[in-house]
Amino acid sequence: MNPAPILPLTEVEALARRAHATRTDKAGRPYAEHLKAVADGVRARGGDEEQIAAAWLHDAVEDDALSEQWLARAALTPRTKAIVLALTKRADEPKEAYAERILATEGARLVKEADLAHNADPARLALLDDTTRARLTEKYTVMRALLGIR
Repeated sequence: MNPAPILPLTEVEALARRAHATRTDKAGRPYAEHLKAVADGVRARGGDEEQIAAAWLHDAVEDDALSEQWLARAALTPRTKAIVLALTKRADEPKEAYAERILATEGARLVKEADLAHNADPARLALLDDTTRARLTEKYTVMRALLGIR
């Protein structure tokens, strides 16, 4: 018996865009812009198709755009699913535990690196108020350090 075909990246992208269609980022921009930037960042860093698919879906479970049950049944590789789950921060989870899970999941660190790079983009941060910008800059700096990202 042949396994179910894996969703091509174009379908993963379309699915992620639909799942986040009503969502905006902290600056009020369509959230799909962030997903595309992370996917492009993974590609630019030499990531493979499984990592690019995970980049498109990296916030889907955490943001309740798609359920963990959906992910379990989705036509994605086990590695893509593992990366998405590794990047899904749990409520009240210590940042150290979150970073450890990312580092323990093959391929997840690169996706998180691309996510942090876009989140910390000075042009993107400049759209935020001073308090939010300072809080997020510190948060991203700490996570980069925990993951060993310069």
